[in-house]
Amino acid sequence: MSAAIEITGLTKVYGEKRALDGVDLEVPAGSIFGFLGPNGAGKTTTLRILTGLAHPSAGEARVFGRDVVSATNEVRADIGFLPDVPGYYEWMTAPEFLRFAGHLFGLTGSVLDDRVEALLDLAGLTGVTQKVGGFSRGMKQRLGVAQALINAPKLLMLDEPTSALDPIGRKEVLDMIASLGGRTTVFFSTHILSDVERVCDTVAILHEGRVVTQAPMGELKARYGTSKLVVGVTGGADALAVRFAAEPWAAEVARGENGSIEITVADLAEARRAVPAAVTEAGVGLTRFESGEVSLEEVFVDLVGGER
Repeated sequence: MSAAIEITGLTKVYGEKRALDGVDLEVPAGSIFGFLGPNGAGKTTTLRILTGLAHPSAGEARVFGRDVVSATNEVRADIGFLPDVPGYYEWMTAPEFLRFAGHLFGLTGSVLDDRVEALLDLAGLTGVTQKVGGFSRGMKQRLGVAQALINAPKLLMLDEPTSALDPIGRKEVLDMIASLGGRTTVFFSTHILSDVERVCDTVAILHEGRVVTQAPMGELKARYGTSKLVVGVTGGADALAVRFAAEPWAAEVARGENGSIEITVADLAEARRAVPAAVTEAGVGLTRFESGEVSLEEVFVDLVGGER
């Protein structure tokens, strides 16, 4: 698969602060790419360089093979961008705002009409006549994603699009992002792990201006996560938890929901043999025995939690 974004040795220095410190990154074309990191990690600085709003101190960045510094206007023609705090003319309606954005890209006539109609539908704003100033934050963010798509970009870049949204607003925006899969490349910058886990197929983790890892979501969990087992029994859970904690195949044992035993295992095959035997020996029934998926949050904490 070709790359939508290629970054090599990207560095940005502000005074004595290195906002980016030799970032290497490759974003596959057509992916929904999660650019994940805590606040202050350098995510917005990266986006500013990619959009031509800032110049790197060193290194290079390419969008569809074009250098973002020397070919700024060509690059911008293929990009849609939603900043972390988008601004609106609040006296406009949603169709008026999209038409305004379309005119900035030189769109007119039936092309603009069709584009506005399709994007209003995508954003769930068809038939909404209310002025933008009366929109909820979630409605404004959906409108912001729609305006970022008005030029039919090959690359859509979103900077913290779900930050400060309530659960309903977050779900609406994430559903809209997920619907773009396979239609354009989405570069989704956020510090919210659950959002990345829900909609992204590939992820990079940025910490203190450096990329600490990049991989497809499943591969990342397999590479950095540990296997888990969730065990439910009819009785004697405390004694079994103590017994499991002493086993060489168990890295960590904790009590979970509804009295279950959650075991982080170093040897999954051995654990699967030993747990049923131990339950039978204890003379109790086995009500639950399943593998638990490692979360992106656990991977994130493993990689950067100890450095904070």
